[in-house]
Amino acid sequence: MHGRVKIKSTAQQEEEKRKEREKKLKAYVSARDGILKKRSAGEHDEEALQLTQQLLSSNPDFATLWNYRREVLLHLETLREKDEVQKLYESELHFIEACLKVNPKSYGCWHHRSWVNTRLPQPDWTRELGLCDRCLSLDERNFHCWDYRRVVVKESGVSVEQELQFTDHLIGSNFSNYSSWHYRSTLLPQLHPQPVPDSAPNASPSPTTSPQFHSHRVCEEQLLKEYELAHNAFFTDPNDQSAWFYYRWLLGRAEREEMISCVYVSREGERVSVAFSKPVHAQSEGLMLVLDGQPQQVQWRSAHPRFRHSPVWLCDLPPGSISDISNEHNLNIHWTEKHTHRDCALYTGSAESWCRDSATDQELFRSELSVEKSSVLQAELQSCNQLLELEPQNKWCLLTIILLMRALDPLGHEKETLAHFQTLKEVDPMRSSYYSDLCSKFLIENTILKMEYAEVRVFSLSDKNLTILCHLDQLLFVTHINLSSNQLLRLPPQFAMLQCLEVLEADDNAIESLEGLYHLPKLEEVSLRNNRILFSKKSKCFIRNP
Repeated sequence: MHGRVKIKSTAQQEEEKRKEREKKLKAYVSARDGILKKRSAGEHDEEALQLTQQLLSSNPDFATLWNYRREVLLHLETLREKDEVQKLYESELHFIEACLKVNPKSYGCWHHRSWVNTRLPQPDWTRELGLCDRCLSLDERNFHCWDYRRVVVKESGVSVEQELQFTDHLIGSNFSNYSSWHYRSTLLPQLHPQPVPDSAPNASPSPTTSPQFHSHRVCEEQLLKEYELAHNAFFTDPNDQSAWFYYRWLLGRAEREEMISCVYVSREGERVSVAFSKPVHAQSEGLMLVLDGQPQQVQWRSAHPRFRHSPVWLCDLPPGSISDISNEHNLNIHWTEKHTHRDCALYTGSAESWCRDSATDQELFRSELSVEKSSVLQAELQSCNQLLELEPQNKWCLLTIILLMRALDPLGHEKETLAHFQTLKEVDPMRSSYYSDLCSKFLIENTILKMEYAEVRVFSLSDKNLTILCHLDQLLFVTHINLSSNQLLRLPPQFAMLQCLEVLEADDNAIESLEGLYHLPKLEEVSLRNNRILFSKKSKCFIRNP
């Protein structure tokens, strides 16, 4: 047995490790308590820097110690000459760099480094930029470093062009560098902004005024180059999400114009309903009603008490103001916040009236993408279809094709869209619910478009596997809705926007909540067979079926 190393048992090894950890912990706690005691006593000396350095070297995420170091440094700064202050803070930068090697994603380290550079008499931003480059070469998604780099770039005067070239280099090395794609999206609008179109067709910019640009959009010429870059990325690696997200950003999301989309007037109820293109807070945004040339003092309320911001707002007119059916009335709704208005006439013999801009019907739900030229969208759709032929089960490609089809012709591409949604659910079952909800949204949009074209007040979407309800503010005039044989779980509060609804059919769903039904003034008939609710005569309310 001579000359053989004695092997300790596992239990012995674990016990020794435990004792070693306890010993280190006691030393750490003792040092921590000593530091906090010095801070409480207001001691700001060199010893405090040494003690905090010992602990931060092993645990750079101790924010209190970084705060204490700043207090000490500020005190020492008052006692030293400018050259000594420079050396003091340069030494601090070297220490922080050592801490970053322990934890490159330490909030405390990066924050403290940014603070130190603000105190340096002569900061070396070139050195800081080099540090960022080294850190990002080790971990290209270190968002702490990316944030710090933006500060350094701003302070050092690095041009936007140089930073864009920096992203070119990183993306060229690795298409999966999501942070670089994102950084690129912040740089392009600064370097290649899209001009704001003039209101007059042949207007030319005044020599005394500078041209106006969109702050977040990119000019078309540069967009075409960026499309090509994104194509190279997702044709190289179709399953990498980084380039697809950037591509979606390039296609953009259009901003709907803020406007009064429609007005409805009920003579019997002496009530006015106003629908907006997006949720607003009418009580604070200057909504004024003028009846036959006379401003009215009315109280605006949202369609449901829960909604502070709502796309539909209601008010009651003074009793008797429009109830006489033999009189004609003119109403004007003024939205002073946006300097817009909408007029509506209630003719003799009419029990109700409404007005809306039918010219916007075709564009109602085609604002998913902000690219205006259909030729560009058509070219992008063709590119994605080519990729789909090579990668028929690529979820990113399928989803992008759906969005492009929606932007080009939602009704014409409806059949293909539904087929793509079915494929998406099969290749990406973990997100099946999301695809079902999105598909439901598109089906509702298409049905609303068809309904508006036909100018009918009946909305039918039975047996379509709907999982959600949306765009209910667009159904302000509907009197009859059929939602039977779907997969709906609730009739949401937004249902209260259906101010003209008289008949509701919602049989054979899985509905548990009817919250939206209690604020419908004209509702007369409801059919809810085969759902998860019961009506309790004792409490006179709907309860869930156990």
